[in-house]
Amino acid sequence: MIGPRYIMAAMIVGSALSALPAAAQCSGSDSCSTTNTASVTVGALVDLGMSSTTTSLTSPAVADLAVGYVADVGPTFLVQANQDWTMSIKAAASNATNWTYVGSKGGVKAIGDLNWSVASGGTFAALTGSNVTVASSATSSNGTDVSLFFRTSYSSDFSSVNNRPGVYSLPIVFTLSAP
Repeated sequence: MIGPRYIMAAMIVGSALSALPAAAQCSGSDSCSTTNTASVTVGALVDLGMSSTTTSLTSPAVADLAVGYVADVGPTFLVQANQDWTMSIKAAASNATNWTYVGSKGGVKAIGDLNWSVASGGTFAALTGSNVTVASSATSSNGTDVSLFFRTSYSSDFSSVNNRPGVYSLPIVFTLSAP
């Protein structure tokens, strides 16, 4: 009785194997060829290089309070993207309204006291807690330079809380996206 079981098992295995799709085959007497198609999906690729992770802003002098701001050169960026792209700026979520203050005089500086522009003599915009477009392109880029300039605003009132002695710091988030 063992023989019929083996025959039955062989028939089941044979049926299962014949149900599998056949792989590409090649046979012939002198040569044969078969083709394989390789494919890859390339997604959005972006790279944002930044000249420095910190910017030391110039401390205000008495004359700067009358002018209302101090100008500084910010970081420079190198944008690389394989399609259209947008670079944006915002204050870090941890500093959604004010700079971080370290000192004993109760200094408070709103994030909007830091203004930015892509030109030293250009139009400056106040930093916010939401993404704002710094630069964009409708084409790919193998290396677009973006320079940033800062103006830190100060009150002409010496007793203003945003002029108090201490150290003020503000993390700024730059995002490069390729929608």
